[in-house]
Amino acid sequence: MLIIARRVRDKAQSVTRAEFDADEDLQLAPTHLIQIVGEAASRASEGLRAAYPDLPWAQIIGMRHRIVHDYLRVRAEVVWETATGDIPPLIQLLEPLLPDAPAEPT
Repeated sequence: MLIIARRVRDKAQSVTRAEFDADEDLQLAPTHLIQIVGEAASRASEGLRAAYPDLPWAQIIGMRHRIVHDYLRVRAEVVWETATGDIPPLIQLLEPLLPDAPAEPT
């Protein structure tokens, strides 16, 4: 989750909101990455979820479900708000739990 969340953040930080809104490809990349974060969260065991109740498990998984099952109604502004408003705090919650996580997947 941490590695992919960082990629979402980096994608959003590398463009302006206007650039994001104007380019469907720029919208699809973070949308897909947010989906992956949600998939990873959905595969976390109940024990892991219980051990880290501060993580917004239901919201992360709910966003994944929305992207996968209601993809025609996923709005660019929601993806942008998730990428810029929700992902950075998630990263801050995850980093102390995984201090040795690589910056990129191997």
